[in-house]
Amino acid sequence: MDQQDALLIVDVQNDFCPGGALAVTDGDAVVPVLNEWIRAATAAGATVVASRDWHPPDHSSFREQGGPWPVHCVQDTQGAALHPDLDLPPGHILISKGRSQDRDNYSAFDDTGLADMLREHGIERIWVGGLAQDVCVRATVLDGCEAGFETHLIAAATRAVNVHPGDGERALEAMRAAGAHIEQAA
Repeated sequence: MDQQDALLIVDVQNDFCPGGALAVTDGDAVVPVLNEWIRAATAAGATVVASRDWHPPDHSSFREQGGPWPVHCVQDTQGAALHPDLDLPPGHILISKGRSQDRDNYSAFDDTGLADMLREHGIERIWVGGLAQDVCVRATVLDGCEAGFETHLIAAATRAVNVHPGDGERALEAMRAAGAHIEQAA
């Protein structure tokens, strides 16, 4: 990694970890892996970005509003907070998504200005980890590829929710087909 790299940490929030409203199996296992990447990124002068779901209480993605998901990551709640063991450096960039009641944003690039911000920082290559592999990580990786960034998925730093069996594997294939590099080593 160097100054033309960015580490994107996608939605490592309490509600997506064990005990949360929309828990991903072993979701908290990504934290130590990501902390190692954060240390390496910081040492290399790379940009560190964390995204979070930041939903209003009546968000359209919630089952009560006709959406597919249980209530999760409601603004200013403990469930929406980033995992307490995630060791983000001073000066990291925080992206909030899914803020509008009537629109969901799975990708950290969707309606956040992230692509332009990364280009302004001279970023050419992105490294992505977080939750969930088959939803928001997948969407972020696909959008990163589409935006022209050399995009790498840190496989050890993500877990799938697998609403349907095999969703995680299908997500990996979709990311690979879009041109993402799947990094198996932690």
